[in-house]
Formats: sequence, C-alpha cells, structure tokens
Amino acid sequence: MKQTHVFQTEVKQLLQLMIHSLYSNKEIFLRELISNAADAADKLRFEALHDSNLLADDAALAITVTADADARTITVADNGIGMSEAEIVEHLGTIAKSGTKAFFEKLTGDAQKDAHLIGQFGVGFYSAFIVADKVTVESRRAGLPENQAVRWQSAGDGEFTVETISKPTRGTAVILHLKEDQDDLLSDWTLRRIVTTYSDHISVPIFMKKAPQYDDEGNPQPSDELETVNQAQALWTRPKNDISDEQYQEFYKHVAHDFDDALAWTHFKVEGRQDYSGLLYIPKRAPYDLYERDPKHGVKLYVKRVFIMDDAKKLMPLYLRWVRGVIDSSDLPLNVSREILQESKDLDAIRSGSVKKVLSLLEDLQKNHAEKYDTFWQTFGNALKEGIGEDFANKDKIAALCRFASTHNSDDAQNVTLADYIARMKDGQDQIYYITADSYAAAKNSPHLEIFAKKGVEVLLLTDRVDEWVVGSLSEFDGKKLTSVAKGELDLGKMADETEKAEQKQAEESGKELAQTIQAALGDKVAAVRITTRLTESPACLVAGEHDMSLNLARMLEAAGAGGQIPHSKPTLEINPEHLLIQKIAAESDERKRNDLSELVYEQALLAEGGKLDNPAAFVKRMNGLLLSLQ
Repeated sequence: MKQTHVFQTEVKQLLQLMIHSLYSNKEIFLRELISNAADAADKLRFEALHDSNLLADDAALAITVTADADARTITVADNGIGMSEAEIVEHLGTIAKSGTKAFFEKLTGDAQKDAHLIGQFGVGFYSAFIVADKVTVESRRAGLPENQAVRWQSAGDGEFTVETISKPTRGTAVILHLKEDQDDLLSDWTLRRIVTTYSDHISVPIFMKKAPQYDDEGNPQPSDELETVNQAQALWTRPKNDISDEQYQEFYKHVAHDFDDALAWTHFKVEGRQDYSGLLYIPKRAPYDLYERDPKHGVKLYVKRVFIMDDAKKLMPLYLRWVRGVIDSSDLPLNVSREILQESKDLDAIRSGSVKKVLSLLEDLQKNHAEKYDTFWQTFGNALKEGIGEDFANKDKIAALCRFASTHNSDDAQNVTLADYIARMKDGQDQIYYITADSYAAAKNSPHLEIFAKKGVEVLLLTDRVDEWVVGSLSEFDGKKLTSVAKGELDLGKMADETEKAEQKQAEESGKELAQTIQAALGDKVAAVRITTRLTESPACLVAGEHDMSLNLARMLEAAGAGGQIPHSKPTLEINPEHLLIQKIAAESDERKRNDLSELVYEQALLAEGGKLDNPAAFVKRMNGLLLSLQ
C-alpha cells in the first residue's frame, strides 16, 4: 500500500533552494550520492563483523552508476546496508538531525556561496533535485526478506510517497528522473568525468558500462559489460608521492562532506608498538556544530580498512573536534565491540599520536604558512584555546600556538604569540601581564593599564570567553609567570626604581587615614581600601584578590545562571591620592558629601571594570548632586 507523507517545513525550503538556486554547482549531486553509497558499504562491512549472514552470497561490495537515455534517468545503486521503511522515512523525510535551523541561518542567497553548506549539514541526498524533477529510491535492508523492500518517491513538491515492494538484492538504488535541460548528464563520457574527478578515491569500486567498441566501419558497438572507473583503493594506504593535491582535496570533500577545499592536511604512517596510518585535515570553514559540546562527527576509525566508527570524542579531544579525516589501525582486533574499543589503551595511544600529528601540522603552518595560519586562527582559534585546560600533556605546545590581542598593537587583531611577548619584555620584567574583559574596548581602556602604559610594558588583552579558562589553566609559559594586572597587589619588581618605591611607601603612609575614611563610607561593599600602584590618571579601580576569581569571570558565571554556586569575594578598592576627586574627598568636611563622593568613586570604578550597579538610580542622584554643587 502506498502512503503519502509531507516533508517538514524546513525540508520544503531546502528543496526549493536545491531546485532553484544551485544549478551552477550541479555536478555535486553525483559526488554526494556516491559518498552516501560508499558509507552504506562501510556500515555493512562493520555490521557483518558481528553477523556474517548479512553478506549472504554477495560479499563483493560495489557501486554502479548507469544512465538510460530513453528513460532519461541516472541510477546510482549499491549493495550496502540498505534501509528499512522506518529508516527511509526518517533519513529522507527530515534533516532535523543535521542542524536545520543553523543551515538556514547560514544561507546568504548567493548560490555559489551557499553550495558549500550542502555537505556540512548532511543534506547531500537532496542535491539530487538540482538535476532531477523526480527522485525514486528503492532499498532493502540487509537481513530483511525480499518482500520487505521499500520504494520512496518524490517530485520535490513538499510530499513523498512510501510503499512496500519486492527487491531481489539488498542495498539501495537512487533513480534520478532528469529535468528537460539536463540531457548532457546522460552522456557516458560526462558521467565518467564527474566520477573520476570527484570520487576516484572511494575505496568501494564504482562500476559503469564499458565504453563502446567500434567495428571496422567505425560504428559503435554498445556493451552491457561493466568496468571499474575509479582506483577503488583507500587513498590513505597509497604512498604520498603517488597522490596529487587535487586527489587529497577530493578525498577531503568525501570524508568531510564539505564542498570547499581543506586548508591543510597531514598524511602519516606510524610503526612500532601500534601500527596505524592516518590522513587528517584542517577545514577552511567551521562546521555548523563547532560549539556544540557533543559533536556528532569527527575522525573516522578503520581497522584493516574496515570502517568501525565515526566518533568525535574517541579519536580526537574536544578541542580538536573540527579535525576531519581517517585513521586506519592494523593492530586493533576487527571483531572488537564499540564499547570495548572505547576503553582500549591501544586506541588511547593512537589518539595521543594523532593529536601530536595535528599539533605538528599547526606548528608548521604557523612557522611557514602565515596566511593559512591566520585563516585557521580566525576560524578555530577559540576551540584550540580550550586545549590548554583539557590536554595537560600538550599544554605548552597549544599555548605556543595561541594568539592574543595586546597593547603592542593599535587594533584588536589577535596576532601576538606568547613567544612574541617574551621577546619584547622590558629589562627587569619577569612576568607576562594580561587583563581579561568582555570586550576589546573595555580591556584597552581599563584603568589597570595606566602604569603599564607609562612604563611602556606590554599587556595581553584577553576578551574571548574561553580566555578565563586559558589563564586559569596556564600559570606560566617558558618560565615566565602569567600575572593579571587586575588581581592582587601589583609588584613591578626590578622595573620600579628606588625613588618610585620610596614615593609609594610614603603615599601609603600618608594616605592610610584617607583609605580608612573611604572604607568606612563603603562598608561591606569592598574588602579593603588601599593606595594604588596602578593608576596615573583615574581616581580609583577595583582589584580582585590574588587567589580570588576575577571580576570578569564572576560576571560570566552569573550571566550563565551559576551566580548562586560561586563564592563571592569582595574586591579591594585602590585609590589614586594624586587625583583631584580623591583629594576633594580628603578635604571634604561634610560627612554626607564625603560619603556620597566615596560611593561615587566606587561606582565609577565598578562601571570601568565592566560591572553593573546594584542601584543605578542612587548613582544618578549622587552624580546629579555633584554636578549641581559645582554651580
């Protein structure tokens, strides 16, 4: 019985995009359908490890591409795992699992630019509607009887039908009924060119009808005999010298389901305690789920060229979740279950070695390919920073790859490495100074930087949310301690001469009574009030305790709803006795005005720090009172 189903609203939109907007990239449909067929073969290989009956008497896995000029159809068929009726409705009727909302948010309306999204969002099957006005899918899942096959059909008009059919063989056949203006695709030569261009690297053999032979009179003699048109050899098993950049790129597009080229790759073979080979890629563009903490796809694991799993967490740590490619082990047992594999020490060793290969690739890009590394950093820099807290063994390597904004530059470009900073350190400087804030402007203009600007000391400006995680995990680099300019008492060490130290000591002694007066006015809002060593222009600033959470991190946690779970440490107010406003407080005899001015100085320091006022109305009232008193 034939049943009619309605596509999700998002799929209707997607079909319209495919049908009306992407003609200029129409050849990708064949690459996507062949990739899906290859995946089906991989899945069958894996399931057959546990149930050899699934292969029955048809163990030679293959893909067949044929064209029928009379019927005006192209068929891409495989004898892979196949689909049941429930699976075909789920997989071909919805793209919700592939990030539908994010997909449409990324669309620009430019067909050329939007085409690269097809692979990223797992919607490759729908690219068939670029060239077809109707698509028929006939599939029988391995292990199901012949009479439980299923036919799926749609004209891309918002509906699809599903019916039970008989199919003598397992696997899936996708039949494209071509549009009137797509006759060029019925040419055997055109199809061969597309297959060899985009799918030559597929490890499953792709068969097409043999090219016609010509008789003595020059007449073509068609043949129904099939021949392999791709190399059908796993690319990562071939010698590097035999592989062109174009072949590497096409394999990347297959394994990553990406329309764009990769930024860089590393191809390696490791022999020793574990024998394995790998081909790992850095994409140019971020996948749509980059900042989902449970990514679905990552590096594919093969054992003796048999696909085992595609799990982002098992072969790469989360901070490298954007890496794509394959790792093929010769040592892991083929019949190992996924659960046992997840606890495998051998797999841990493979993962550790592969991580080092990726980091070495990044080091090479940073040293020898600056433009590519700039592209990488702008795309994946924040994700890489996560590794400083996640990967203790490689923390220093990751830190050396990180880039930051700093006061050395006039803009917010993140192009300063920790090695760059150390190379520019002043005589007598033994610490790497930084400040964290929620924006570049807030960091660049923070009062905490005033003494550093006066002395020409560079300060790193850390404004990414992950930076608090970075400095919380990285206490030093290359023997230099990382020090926040907004925490603890500031000690400039050898950078402060004896005269400055004497003047500071005298200021602290003479300002002790004023500090006590201001603290009395502020009550429990601050832990203490002291004379500053940081300020040259501002009246005051707030400073967190040396071992306390930074004020910026506390605000981030509160914004995330964790305010009740974090320890609240009161900041210290540092005052600049040279500032006229502080001198006015010292000279004010009216206690109420003195208290108002003290409150105002505290509130200004809080705002300059990026904090929020508990009582904005009271602040405005105090400010208005101060302004009126100037008349």
